[in-house]
Amino acid sequence: MSEFTLYDTTLRDGTQMEGISLSVEDKLNIAERLDQLGVHFIEGGWPGSNPKDEEFFRRAKDLKLTNAKIVAFGSTRRANTRPEDDPNLQALLDCGAPVVTLVGKTSDEQVTKVLETSLEENLAMIRDSIEYLRSKGLRVIFDAEHFFDGYAANQEYSMACVKTASEAGAEQVVLCDTNGGTMPVDVFSVVSAVRGAVEGGIGIHCHNDADVAVANSIAAVQAGATQVQGTINGYGERCGNANLVSVIANLKLKLGMDVVTDEQLGHLTEVHRFVAELANMPRSRYQPYVGDSAFAHKGGLHASATAKMDMAYQHIEPGLVGNAKRVVVSELAGRANIVIKLEEAGLTADVPKESLGDLLKLLKDQEAHGFQYEGAEASFRLLVRRTLPGYSRPFELVDYMVVMEKRRRQNSSQDNGDETLCEAMVKVRVHGELMHTVAEGNGPVNAIDAALRKGLIQAYPAVANVQLTDYKVRVVEQGPDGTGAVVRVLVESTDGEHYWNTVGASANIIEASWQALTDSLEYALLAK
Repeated sequence: MSEFTLYDTTLRDGTQMEGISLSVEDKLNIAERLDQLGVHFIEGGWPGSNPKDEEFFRRAKDLKLTNAKIVAFGSTRRANTRPEDDPNLQALLDCGAPVVTLVGKTSDEQVTKVLETSLEENLAMIRDSIEYLRSKGLRVIFDAEHFFDGYAANQEYSMACVKTASEAGAEQVVLCDTNGGTMPVDVFSVVSAVRGAVEGGIGIHCHNDADVAVANSIAAVQAGATQVQGTINGYGERCGNANLVSVIANLKLKLGMDVVTDEQLGHLTEVHRFVAELANMPRSRYQPYVGDSAFAHKGGLHASATAKMDMAYQHIEPGLVGNAKRVVVSELAGRANIVIKLEEAGLTADVPKESLGDLLKLLKDQEAHGFQYEGAEASFRLLVRRTLPGYSRPFELVDYMVVMEKRRRQNSSQDNGDETLCEAMVKVRVHGELMHTVAEGNGPVNAIDAALRKGLIQAYPAVANVQLTDYKVRVVEQGPDGTGAVVRVLVESTDGEHYWNTVGASANIIEASWQALTDSLEYALLAK
């Protein structure tokens, strides 16, 4: 499949998604990672549209890429303008990218109503722009914008556009489902028709407005497309683009196409997480192949079968894409879930088989009261250890109190003198000694955390290294008066090297927070 190419447009089309803004440094780092993944073309942006993209292309010349070519994106010349006088084309020439992707209209309605020019002039714009850039030594890819919608309305004109592009020297004519509403069966039919009428390569560029962008991309390949364009994690305008992560996995593992090496495929989950982190976007735990839940088994029947046969309830071996199988515990768990989790925690030898039923009942009782352990494995491990004979907690709660006071202070410059005071008093017993501490915080949870650490720091200096990195609150069960809700608090913590998650649940948010916080510190001390 040496003629087949992967084209990534995360750095241009992906940044059009709401909430995403990449710095130049981010774009350069992502480009390097895409190159390592085995992507053939990396679209860096639109030269001349903004200073950030201009800087990217300037600095991209120093990247040591081994697989990919940097691509500059732009449009065909303006109507009734010579190519040499068109500022967009000149910016493409000046940016130094060896490959240029030109977008041009291939829908008659878009030409007359959006470009407000004639159908004949649009064909000339496509031809002149490609021939001009080719005469300057650049490789050209043509993105046929709104092709599928245009083809449905006026097949003859849309075909004339892509034929013109191919004859003018475009090495790939990429059919774009710009509005994202075409179905896979129609993509297959249209790509098949174009393959028989146009010389050179045919590509596919799909948007996900009907949630079939990946399916459409695969259908196009099955119909003969030799290039797929997409973005990491499906980022893009409106509902996003075809998710190149899923496309790569499907082409490699389902269609048997060696679009990347086995080693590169093994980095797919890492790339998914890396790009999400730089884009400052939440990772979808349910994303196929690479999501945290992609190979998670929760139901007791599933976990039991998976313990006997890895592939009982998963379609591939997770390690192929750098992911891992997970068995979670919940109210839906069976004994097999518990056994597997005990094995992962190294506790199998400590828990007698005859105790598994009691442990499973305890787990289900806890979850019935609002706890959820599938996202809080540290709390689950503590739950197990607390049932074991001889386990002694490193500290014991005696009492705590939280005071919140809204008061008006004289001569304050903040909020017209209003200030909220949060103060916590905590009593804990450590090694038989009662520790009574008080601390203020910028909120009740912060105050409790600070007071608790004061009481533990002398006996356990390691708590100074524990940092809370995330705090989530969710309403579990709504009370009859609307405010008497059971809430679940999830806390993520780190010691700078490892991360762990703990949970608390109560109708009192302070109590739920206390449970999650104390679990976090107890787990940290247990790990030492």
